[in-house]
Amino acid sequence: MKKVKTNNMQGKIIKGIAGFYYVHVQDHGIYECKAKGVFRSKKIKPLVGDDVEMTVLDNEEMTGNITRICPRKNELIRPAVANIDQALLVFAMKDPKPNFNLLDRFLMMMLKQEVPTIICFNKKDITTDEEQRKLSEIYERCGCEVVFTSTYTEEGLQFIEQLIQGKTTALAGPSGVGKSSLLNCLQPKAAMETGNISEKIRRGKHTTRHSELIYVKDHTYVMDTPGFSSLFTHMFEKEDIKDYFYEFREYEDFCRFQGCMHINEPDCAVKEAVEEGRISRSRYENYKIIYEEVKQRKKKW
Repeated sequence: MKKVKTNNMQGKIIKGIAGFYYVHVQDHGIYECKAKGVFRSKKIKPLVGDDVEMTVLDNEEMTGNITRICPRKNELIRPAVANIDQALLVFAMKDPKPNFNLLDRFLMMMLKQEVPTIICFNKKDITTDEEQRKLSEIYERCGCEVVFTSTYTEEGLQFIEQLIQGKTTALAGPSGVGKSSLLNCLQPKAAMETGNISEKIRRGKHTTRHSELIYVKDHTYVMDTPGFSSLFTHMFEKEDIKDYFYEFREYEDFCRFQGCMHINEPDCAVKEAVEEGRISRSRYENYKIIYEEVKQRKKKW
């Protein structure tokens, strides 16, 4: 690997663990860095995704000190990362059957944090065109891009590559949906890069619990997040949940009552749209489940 000759460089944090931050510098590689004490005194913690300036300590060992964190475009709470352009949420069409309640919770969280979301339904090779049409119809109404892929036949992968080009994309999804296979198709060296970092910090498999950015190509990064099986709704008030079901917005002005919760109120345009098939019944039922969950949580407090 070509070694740099300058002492001051700019890069992006792709991983942080045990007080070390791994900074990717375009065309040069990954530097193991510590953050200067000034960040601790200002109570600023570097995040995966941060664009930073650093001073190189050793070109052979590729070590350095982070001296400045550039202004953040955004900062996500869960996962705790910065400068994300979009989220790519991966679910399988079958095997395992998609958990739509989990999917809807993720969409709520991304909408709250103002991160555009692409929904990728993988394993399209074992489903029908009609099943794909129904899912596309439901989730395009949520303001999302919907893509169907198969890492087995490689269908749809070229479109995914176009969607992530030049952006930092958070890749998330439950276990067993083909997320790792998709990442390996986008960047075959991803597993090798992860292994190199793990070996360097002698943490082995434990590092997979942490979010990290994978460099794909010029100015294109994918953030691999640990598999998740639940998403908490502690950041929501029950009155606000309806605001994060995007397709409700079209109908809310036609409800009889201002601030209608779309649960028990009469003359509710949202419930009417559900009955007429203009809003997905599964989405609406998930809304009621999440609303009740947050309502009960508040009672316990």
